[in-house]
Amino acid sequence: MSKKQKNRVPGDGVETLDRISELPDILLIQILSLLLTEDAVTSCVLSKRWRYLWTSIHTFLFSNRNYNKLENFISFVDNVLTHSICSKIKKFKLDFHHRDWKFHLKISQWLNFAVENKVEDVALDAGLCFYPSADDLAYELPLTIHWVFDKGLNIAWNFLKSLTLDSIELEADDIVILLSSCPALETLELSFCKVCRRIEITSSNLKRLTLRYPSEPLNGEYDSLEIFAPHLKHLDISGELGDFKCMLVNISSLVIARLAFSICCITDYWNKEDIKEDSCRDYHQVIGNLILDYLQKLSYATELIIGCWFAEVVFMMKLEGVMLPELRCKCLTLELRVSEYNLYGIASLLQTSPLLESLNINITYELEQSYFAEVDNINLPSWIPNTVFPNLKNVKIVGCGTRCLKRWSEEGFYKLFELSYFLLKNAVALQKLVIVAKRRKCSTCSENCVSRHLSQLAKKLLDSPRLYTKS
Repeated sequence: MSKKQKNRVPGDGVETLDRISELPDILLIQILSLLLTEDAVTSCVLSKRWRYLWTSIHTFLFSNRNYNKLENFISFVDNVLTHSICSKIKKFKLDFHHRDWKFHLKISQWLNFAVENKVEDVALDAGLCFYPSADDLAYELPLTIHWVFDKGLNIAWNFLKSLTLDSIELEADDIVILLSSCPALETLELSFCKVCRRIEITSSNLKRLTLRYPSEPLNGEYDSLEIFAPHLKHLDISGELGDFKCMLVNISSLVIARLAFSICCITDYWNKEDIKEDSCRDYHQVIGNLILDYLQKLSYATELIIGCWFAEVVFMMKLEGVMLPELRCKCLTLELRVSEYNLYGIASLLQTSPLLESLNINITYELEQSYFAEVDNINLPSWIPNTVFPNLKNVKIVGCGTRCLKRWSEEGFYKLFELSYFLLKNAVALQKLVIVAKRRKCSTCSENCVSRHLSQLAKKLLDSPRLYTKS
């Protein structure tokens, strides 16, 4: 029996640890890099073999959310970076929420370390906590990441491929300077950022742009954001934008777009008694023109992900007799609550997508809508008569809501059935219709309410006659 075998005691877990320790260093470092950095460092107590492995990790995930004292967190990060021997960082993520601007210099030092070690992916969430003014929530990028904006320095993010910024204030020229300093950047995500009036992306390398809850700068001089990105392949805009509007100027190469945002009606932030009826109507016209421009600019995209509000506006436009442009979309995903308004908006989008092959409907729960006036009760066949979907092969309905479906009314269930049955009858090439309940048990009612509703839907569809059948 070998010496290693003698040292192993069956059943006490040491044998398992020894087997892991027998793995080569490069694999152990890869495993440690998947952990939170604090957990990776803790592994040094396992054995002499593990004592210094963490110093070679290539992914750093720091968060101060579990630290009562910021000084302890700062000391920990400084210690990790001081002992690191990694020459090329794959990802550097910093989640640092604090109450004092004095820590911004420390953040810059940490990010400088990442850049000097050829970081590929940076994610920064450095918002201030517990400040009375919302204007204080933004982390001012130019003041802290001086190695990007100081023209006297020739430091660049030459290896950076992905960048995520959260709660950052970006002035007029910051985006241009930032992108020029990141020649290899492929993915840019801005979340809760105070954005400039125009995002201009001329790099052919940057393929994906994500905007989550974008908002106007502090001075509030304008209420729109222009996006000029002729080489962009993937665009994602989400969140409640208030009255802030994202304008698509040039996205001629776009392949995939996710539009899950919403814009408020002026009645939501002004006193209804002070608003004239013509003003409200004119505002709705502006919104309609905005969405029509979106559809025209996205007409050549092959995959679209549409949110609830967007579908409702499409319904409003069709109700007013607006002709929608033909879409070349082959895969359409709908993230919505099923209601009368977005149901007919969905149908209108389907009617303008003759090349559609796959349709995914992600259902949450029904919520009363106040954006539109009541309309006469109409049905799908009369809304889009004589419509056949010649290329639609796959339909997937997913119940993925986080709230209890016991609140879902019979009307909401009927609308979902009406849409599903309409597709079943008119998709002449349909090969598969899948219904999935992602949530097994509801935390509110302690029942399988999602599964129950979708099971009823499946049974009702199976019991319904289908107009087109394959020979």
